[in-house]
Amino acid sequence: MTGRYYEEFEVGETYDHDKRRTITESDNQRFCDMTMNQQPLHLDAEFAAETEFGERVVNGLYTMSLAVGLSIPDTTDGTIVANLGYDDVEHPAPVHIGDTLRARTTVTDKRETSDGERGVVTMHVEAFVGDELVCAFDRTVLSLKADTDR
Repeated sequence: MTGRYYEEFEVGETYDHDKRRTITESDNQRFCDMTMNQQPLHLDAEFAAETEFGERVVNGLYTMSLAVGLSIPDTTDGTIVANLGYDDVEHPAPVHIGDTLRARTTVTDKRETSDGERGVVTMHVEAFVGDELVCAFDRTVLSLKADTDR
């Protein structure tokens, strides 16, 4: 386990995640297939070439999911009970096949559950291609406490 327990999260702390991922055509195709999203902007190079983007745009939900995945080793790997919500999702810039995504997480809030057995942690997750912000959202999780029997 590399994730943090509730007590280890500090509001205002930021984690620049070391893991990165270059998005392949296969990644985008498989995600669209699995989610039954056949939007031609994601899958049809000729169609996408005629749009304002000029090329295929990676499925935004894949971008968001990948950002979560990149953040997990530093945040919730093995210490999460559940994801409670994703809020304020933004995609300010497109992601294209061949782009390399990196992520950064900032803890924005934390509180114990009413029974004091666990904690609720809210994190602001940002995904970048180079220095350009391509996705941002708030992720709220139910976290284990280190001193509670699991």
